[in-house]
Amino acid sequence: MASLSQPEVICTHESDLDGLLSGLLLVRLAKHMFGSEVPLQAWNYQGWKNRSMNEPVAWVSDFTFEARLDRPGWLIIDHHVHNVTPRQAQLVHSREKSASALVYDRCREAGLNTPKLDRLVHLTNVGDLWQSLDPEFELAIDYASLVKEYGFWNLHKIIGGDPERLVDHPLLEVMAIKRRIENPIGLAWARANIEEISPEVGLVATSIGDTNLIVHQLLDLHATPYKVLVTLFPKANRTFVASFRSLNGEALPVAARLQGGGHPNAAGTTLPRSVTDAETALAYLREVLAPSHDSNGFQSPFAALKL
Repeated sequence: MASLSQPEVICTHESDLDGLLSGLLLVRLAKHMFGSEVPLQAWNYQGWKNRSMNEPVAWVSDFTFEARLDRPGWLIIDHHVHNVTPRQAQLVHSREKSASALVYDRCREAGLNTPKLDRLVHLTNVGDLWQSLDPEFELAIDYASLVKEYGFWNLHKIIGGDPERLVDHPLLEVMAIKRRIENPIGLAWARANIEEISPEVGLVATSIGDTNLIVHQLLDLHATPYKVLVTLFPKANRTFVASFRSLNGEALPVAARLQGGGHPNAAGTTLPRSVTDAETALAYLREVLAPSHDSNGFQSPFAALKL
């Protein structure tokens, strides 16, 4: 990797463990190289799409490389599908590794590897790439669930920005108990509560349990006729996040229609601020993914909404 310029900011994805860990590792690498701690920012997909890229130099992890990131001195480390060739920025990319694993390769080169980080990066890689045949897959999902359960910045505060403190953290016991007890109950309930959005997309109503595991079980069991399953999550600011899952790469194109992003089989987006409840979210998803008009040519007002 070519020499790096000192970043003004480090940006990462806020919604999963791969974003948290890759961001923290970049902060550590920058401090090692330049002697000062660079501010860390965490963004959801919608906020990231609307963010201005004004910094002279920035480091970015776990976000798809795109033309507006192709800036001199910028470093982007990512594993999502992209279709832009870098001409000015440094792009470190592989679809075979998580963003955390790619950043950690650079940390190893700088002598920043530790046994605890080796362990944490491995488990993050297993969970983020959904390597379900790995013998530690369930444990990896428990680690991944920490961010989804407690939130990026809450978890950041709990560990004081030190990723090693996540290894064998007591909160993992909570995740394991929830997985064993809640998931079978949640799977049975979700299986009986799936609603059609379009012929290709079904909305899974969730109750308890690890939603990602439950949805993947529904897909693996071919329990529904839909190629893509979507779940909705309300956020503290009353906006909704839509999460899409599939088996054969159909999730990402569906999320892209809603200005979202992610992996071929695991993608997501934040719905417009005007969508403040589950009923409105369902109507909006149907209007975008299965648009319809009544016999008098009336167009739903959701068709005019912009993300």
